[in-house]
Amino acid sequence: MTRHTNPDAEALYRALLDQAQALIPQAERAQWSVAGIHSGGAWIAQRLAADLGLPDHGVINVAFHRDDYAKKGLHSQAQPSTLPFDVQDRKILLIDDVLATGRTIRAAVNELFDYGRPARVALGVLVDRGGRELPIAADLVALQTELPREATLVLARQGEGAKATFAFTTESSAG
Repeated sequence: MTRHTNPDAEALYRALLDQAQALIPQAERAQWSVAGIHSGGAWIAQRLAADLGLPDHGVINVAFHRDDYAKKGLHSQAQPSTLPFDVQDRKILLIDDVLATGRTIRAAVNELFDYGRPARVALGVLVDRGGRELPIAADLVALQTELPREATLVLARQGEGAKATFAFTTESSAG
């Protein structure tokens, strides 16, 4: 078994925040909103919105746009997306914890467009772990790494809201 050191999620968050501050200068913050993909991306988006001084953040639930919906069905705890801002002509920073195949991001963008046509969608992730199946790339990436296909990085949150802290664990899907 190969030993893998989990990335420091707090250090990665700080790197992502620095990149977000460069992407969205103070003078342009009124034009931007942050939306995170349920659940890890939503946790990060909540903290980013507070650190960027944005009034709110949205939560994107991709359950209805997943390409494996017909095979797996609807997750029992699926909640509707919550976007407390008008998506139409808005610049949106879409956040997820880990980018892998790109299928979740595709589903999230489809969900966003159900609410309107954004002026721009920028993607930020803590970790890009490789293994892309779709032509999707993040604009903001705190760490690029390669993991075995059977390894899954799982973000955990300690605490609530803007004071929450993050940590990664690695799980194996190999049976």
